[in-house]
Amino acid sequence: MAAAKGSWCVCEMLRFFYSLFFPGLIVCGILCVYLAIALWGIRRLLQRKKRLMSASKNGKIQRVIAFFHPYCNAGGGGERVLWCALRALQKKYPEAVYVVYTGDINVSGQQILEGAFRRFNIRLIHPVQFVFLRKRYLVEDSHYPRFTLLGQSLGSIFLGWEALMQYVPDVYIDSMGYAFTLPLFKYLGGCRVGSYVHYPTISTDMLSVVKNRNARFNNAGFITRNPFLSKVKLIYYYLFASIYGLVGSCSDVVMVNSSWTLNHILSLWKVGNCTSIVYPPCDVQTFLDIPLHEKKTKPGHLLVSIGQFRPEKNHPLQIRAFAKLLNKKVSESPSPRLVLIGGCRNKDDELRVNQLRRLCEDLKVQEDVEFKINIPFDELKKYLSEAVIGLHTMWNEHFGIGVVECMAAGTVILAHNSGGPKLDIVVPHEGEITGFLAESEEDYAETMAHILSLSAEKRLQIRKNARASVSRFSDQEFEASFLSSVEKLLE
Repeated sequence: MAAAKGSWCVCEMLRFFYSLFFPGLIVCGILCVYLAIALWGIRRLLQRKKRLMSASKNGKIQRVIAFFHPYCNAGGGGERVLWCALRALQKKYPEAVYVVYTGDINVSGQQILEGAFRRFNIRLIHPVQFVFLRKRYLVEDSHYPRFTLLGQSLGSIFLGWEALMQYVPDVYIDSMGYAFTLPLFKYLGGCRVGSYVHYPTISTDMLSVVKNRNARFNNAGFITRNPFLSKVKLIYYYLFASIYGLVGSCSDVVMVNSSWTLNHILSLWKVGNCTSIVYPPCDVQTFLDIPLHEKKTKPGHLLVSIGQFRPEKNHPLQIRAFAKLLNKKVSESPSPRLVLIGGCRNKDDELRVNQLRRLCEDLKVQEDVEFKINIPFDELKKYLSEAVIGLHTMWNEHFGIGVVECMAAGTVILAHNSGGPKLDIVVPHEGEITGFLAESEEDYAETMAHILSLSAEKRLQIRKNARASVSRFSDQEFEASFLSSVEKLLE
C-alpha cells in the first residue's frame, strides 16, 4: 500500500509540473518579447542620442572613436599601447573625435595627457575627450575574494553601461580586456567594436591547471587538495570560458599582443577571420642608445631582473636558482650579484618583497642580492647598461616587454620557456641565437653558469643578434600593424 501510495504521489507531481509547462512557456515567451521591445527601445534612444552628439559646430557629422580603458593613468605597458594607438589614429584620421572612457576621477584630462608624455614621451596631435566613470570599483579584484573572474566581468558590464549612457561612439575599442562590454556597445549602442587583448580573462592553461590540480597563485592549495572543490572550480571555469567566448565573438576586429594570446583567443572566441597579432610598442630606441661592449664596469658579473613584484612574476624562482648558481662555484671570483628591479603597487607587494628578503636570508645569499624598488628610469637604464644577464621567470607571460627591453639594452636574456618569450621574443634571428630559455631552478642555474662561462666575444655576438631582432617591436611597427587591423572598423 505504501509503495502504491508513493507511486501515486509521484504521478500526481509529474501531472502538476506538466500542467505548468505550457503556461510557463507562454509566460517566458511574453517576457522575452517584452525584453526584446525594451532593448529595441533602448537602442533607438541611444542611436538618437548618438546623432545629436555627432553633429559638429559646422553641421558636419564627425566619426567618434572611443577607447574603453578604465585605468588609462596607470603608466604600464597597456597604457603605452593606448597612447600609441591614439597617436597613430590621429595621424591618419585627424577629422575624427576621440574619446577615452576612464575611471581616473581623481585627476583631470590634462593631467592624464601630461602623465602620458612624462612616462612614455608620447604627445597626442589632437584633443581627446575623457569620459569619467565613477563605478570603476566594480571591476577591482579586491571586491571579489571568491569568483573573482565572474565578479569582475559582471562589474565591467555595469561600468560599460555607465560609459555608454554618457557617450555613444561610432567605433568602440576595448583596450584593457573587458570583453563583456562588447555586446553592450555592439547591439545596444550600434557601434562597430574592436578589441586589443593583452591577456585573455581565462585561458586553456588556467583550465589545465585546475584540471590537473596544480597549485598556482590563482589556484589555492586547499582547492587542489580537495577533489570535490577542484571539480566544482573546473565546472565554473568551463562555464565562464563558454560565456567569455560568446561575448568575445561579438568583436568585428580582434588584435592580440602575442602568439600565445592568439592561440588562446582563437580557441575561445573562434573568430580567426578577424584576428591578428599586433605586437605592443616597446621603447626599444631608448635602450638601443646604450653602447654595446663587454661589460666590465664593476667586479663580478651583474644579473638583473625587471618586473613588478607580483606573485605571477615568480621572483622566488630567480633567488633559488641564483643560490644554486653560487653553490656551483663555477663562476669567477668575486661572486655574481643579482639585482631585482621592480615596482610596488601596494602593501601586498611590499609584503611580498619582505618575504623575498627573508628567502635570501634563508638561502644565505642576502649579501649578493639587492632590491631596487620604484627606481627612476635613468637608474634602471644604468643597471641594464652594466648587466650581463637579464632574468625573467614568469610562466606563460603573455608577451614580455621587460624581456624586449633587456635584449635591446644588450643583456643576454634568460627567460621562461613558455608564453610570449618562447614563441615571439627569444627566437632565432636570421638563424642566430638571441638568448636562452629555462624552466626549473636547476635549468636556470645551469644556463646562468653556461652564459657566464662563455667568452666575451661569444656573449657579444648573442647580444648583437638580440638587438637586431627587437626592431619588430618598435613604435613604428606597432602603428603600421594597428592601423592595418582597425581599418575594417573605419571603412
